[in-house]
Amino acid sequence: MAAPSLLLLLADGRFPAGAHAHSGGLEAAVAAGRVTDLVSLEAFLAGRLATAGLVGAAFAAAAHRAAVPGVADAAEPARSAARASALARLDAELDARTVAPALRTVSRRQGRALLRAGRTIWPDAPFGDLPTTPCGAHQPLVLGLLCSAAGMSRLETATVAAYGTLTGAASAGVRLLGLDPYQVQALLVGLAEACDGTAADAAQAADDPPERLPAAAAPLADIHAEIHATWEVRLFAS
Repeated sequence: MAAPSLLLLLADGRFPAGAHAHSGGLEAAVAAGRVTDLVSLEAFLAGRLATAGLVGAAFAAAAHRAAVPGVADAAEPARSAARASALARLDAELDARTVAPALRTVSRRQGRALLRAGRTIWPDAPFGDLPTTPCGAHQPLVLGLLCSAAGMSRLETATVAAYGTLTGAASAGVRLLGLDPYQVQALLVGLAEACDGTAADAAQAADDPPERLPAAAAPLADIHAEIHATWEVRLFAS
């Protein structure tokens, strides 16, 4: 188990990976009139947790699992090859689950930002085994390797991933709707049990092969993401 302070560090929105610049789709939902107050924000967050939260947490946990491939007695080149193969499969499967091109771009952009931080803090981690696509690896895969390098468990990794899908959008809700931040924090406390349950489900699912990992979808969120990407003026990057 990692030191509790490391878990808090990686879950902190101030970690230098650019998460504060993204609303998790909330900005477009607010503009469409679908989120207008605390009640509708809570419904938005619960839906996001059950879809993007579950998928992202499962893939982060699976990447954590791939960080130490089941060839521990083999030489490092064999371990690296096994790790790279597993991560490539995960990246392809997550890409298939990310229907909106705008969301694929966001995920890989956030992955690049997180990777910069990870390489600085844990330079010996096997980040070189991530897929070498021009746009970089998806963010959950980078998070999985980063959490593994920090000594975190698979469940802790899934918890950080699931938690991040809630807090970014919740913080954006304060800025976009002028909501009382104390009430928004109370809302997050109310969702804590669901967040923990989602993380537990994701960590357990990581034992499955990549093609059988969760594929929960949110078509309206995909549509909102594509619309949001066309705006010339916006507060958040996504």
